[in-house]
Amino acid sequence: MTIMSRRISVVFIFLLLTGCAVYATQKMDQAYGLPSLENREQVAFADEAAFFNGEVKPILDRRCVSCHACYDSPCQLKLTSKAGIERGLSKDLVYDGTRLLASDPTRLYIDAQSLTDWRKKGFNPVLNERSQSPSANLNASVLFRALSLRREQGDFTQEVLGDEYDFALSRDQQCPTIEEYNAFEKTHPHWGMPYGLPALTDEEHTTITRWLVNGGVIPDPKPLSNELADSVSDWESRFNLDDLKHRLVSRYVYEHIYLYSLYLDESDVRFRLVRSKTPPGEPVSIIATRRPYDDPKVERVYYRLVPERETKVQKNHIPLALTEARYDLWMSYLYSPDYQVESLPSYDYDVSTNPFKAFGVIPSYGRYRFLLEHAQNTIMAFIKGPVCRGQVAVNVINEQFWVYFVNPEVDYRNEMSVFLNGQAQHLDMPAELSSNALPISSWVLYSEKQKDYMSAKAQLIEKAVAKGLPIDMSLIWDGDKQNQNAALTVFRHFDNATVVKGLVGEAPKTAWVIDYPLLERIHYLLVAGFDVYGNVGHQLVTRLYMDFLRMEGEMNFLLLLPKDERDRLRQFWYREANQTIKDYIFDDYLNVDVPTNIPYGTGSHKRELLEKLSQRLKPVLNQDYDVKNLALNSTELAALQHLALMKGGGLQFLPEVSVVLITDKQGASKDVLSVIHNRAHLNISSLLDEEDALAPEEDTVTLAKGVLGDYPNVFMTVSEDQVIDWVHTIGSMESKQDYVNLLNRFGVRRTNPSFWQVSDAIGELNKKARPMESGVLDYNRLENR
Repeated sequence: MTIMSRRISVVFIFLLLTGCAVYATQKMDQAYGLPSLENREQVAFADEAAFFNGEVKPILDRRCVSCHACYDSPCQLKLTSKAGIERGLSKDLVYDGTRLLASDPTRLYIDAQSLTDWRKKGFNPVLNERSQSPSANLNASVLFRALSLRREQGDFTQEVLGDEYDFALSRDQQCPTIEEYNAFEKTHPHWGMPYGLPALTDEEHTTITRWLVNGGVIPDPKPLSNELADSVSDWESRFNLDDLKHRLVSRYVYEHIYLYSLYLDESDVRFRLVRSKTPPGEPVSIIATRRPYDDPKVERVYYRLVPERETKVQKNHIPLALTEARYDLWMSYLYSPDYQVESLPSYDYDVSTNPFKAFGVIPSYGRYRFLLEHAQNTIMAFIKGPVCRGQVAVNVINEQFWVYFVNPEVDYRNEMSVFLNGQAQHLDMPAELSSNALPISSWVLYSEKQKDYMSAKAQLIEKAVAKGLPIDMSLIWDGDKQNQNAALTVFRHFDNATVVKGLVGEAPKTAWVIDYPLLERIHYLLVAGFDVYGNVGHQLVTRLYMDFLRMEGEMNFLLLLPKDERDRLRQFWYREANQTIKDYIFDDYLNVDVPTNIPYGTGSHKRELLEKLSQRLKPVLNQDYDVKNLALNSTELAALQHLALMKGGGLQFLPEVSVVLITDKQGASKDVLSVIHNRAHLNISSLLDEEDALAPEEDTVTLAKGVLGDYPNVFMTVSEDQVIDWVHTIGSMESKQDYVNLLNRFGVRRTNPSFWQVSDAIGELNKKARPMESGVLDYNRLENR
């Protein structure tokens, strides 16, 4: 076929499809009238509200929200709230690793305030917006058509689904409008909803149909109780005091907790702190900017609390209770110290993107204390906050590592503030380049700045040691003997991650010790400064800069080891790394030429150090995830411990996260066990060729009680009397087929008729174990094998 004939064919197909779409639209218009948002202007009466909240919403939450929430929701269809359902779907991608220019953000509640605005942004309805008749309410609803398409398909006839399904996160999304749905049903007959999962039960389908046939009415959220409204008023008054010092502190607090789910009492009502054009007492008018420190373009910003109206989803849920005790702590850290605020920092990018410039007047000790007080959330925000999918963002970290913090009481106090103010220009971050960046030139620029900062930091430490600062266990924050945030474990699961309190799992290959400048930069690089809608350059340079921060955390940890051990361990961590990376890592500026004052009595210094740290932090170590807490006998627990000590072999065939429902001998749900696959790497320095750095012979697993991880790859069910057999089956795996055999015995594949029952049981146990932290799990990464 000639080039000209191919072009003619493409044009013909385009015109044919366009003609079909126009014809389908005309037929829809004739049958159900023209679409109009006025048709959706309905008031939910008390019985309709009770029906939706009591019967419909639980089905949507249990069967739909698992895939349709956050930025990685297929077609941007968020079924977590009235606003998301009414907004509908979009054909535009949020995650696009190839875009050269930043795209316009489409954040629910922020970037548009009405359905009219969302329609102008290209969002199409999934509920009927034509004439409100029973027939139209079903046939003109994408939601109903998608559920019906799956129902027409019937039960699965094979355990592993075929090529007619595409479960890749990067799959081409179809996102058909109602006018396109007839054609879509013919070309994708297997793509009904829930996609690649068992259909709704007859009862569930009847409930959803009853709701939709009567107009799909969604009630507005219930108003706040008088007590809760009063509490909101009190907190907003605190956040909006008039003096400059309070205004600066409120800005600092906002830029760090704006992604958190804030609890004001014991109820399930959650709030977000937002910037508003209007003061307390008036309706909130959200200031929509890409980042929390962008110029608000108003004379004064007001910080307001707005209720979260979405279903709680674990993958982006960062809970924090606002209590009187917490407020008193914040004020003692940030406001009470004796310093003066003569003027507020500007919102110019060279200032607002750098917290050491913007907030330099607030003593660094207070800022550090504020971040440490909820350190898990501070770290968690870069994992759960601005992204739901991020291999480029998280392949900068190892699969499992422990995190400790420098003791703020020995962190140089006022001397550190003076040091940081002098180093502020070296602590600029890529966010100052906005959402459009050139990665290579940026990396060179920031690597030089990082070198200058690290060299100055090394000199500061050496001078402090010369004055009597010991390099020993007193350098590590012990949580003031009561704060469990002092020890954290981070797990990476390929393109997502988890951070939990405690030292979970066996001793890791690496560990970080984080000081205030490092903790602050992690937040402003990966949370406040990260734009999921940014161009490919912005996302790459963010990843490249995070390399510096990881190395710095590792170097802080190595400082506690004998001098002759540090270089050897770094060489092991960066085996077969690119020579340019090695030259950077082993440059003299990264070395602090001071000895450790920690006495060692064994030849395994790193393991001994980790044990000493565990002893120092023992009073505050969270034990919730310890498998010893499972309701199993000693023999079964010993078998699990044996599995946790395994290395290499068939472990490489396990997925990232396996969630195991443990039942009693009668099949009743008893407990949940998570199996985390820690994929070993020769080094963490490759941006695009990660496969080349894998070391499967060093793979391990971490076993944890409860649900650990927000994106399960597979469910399994194991009876308490099968635990030992299950462990043996995993331990004896040698091939991919052996893993398939494991699933044949214990797996609950996405095709399993019992899938939803197991899902519900795991969800209930998860909620019972961690009522504040838990939420709906995400099923976009469920495997099909």
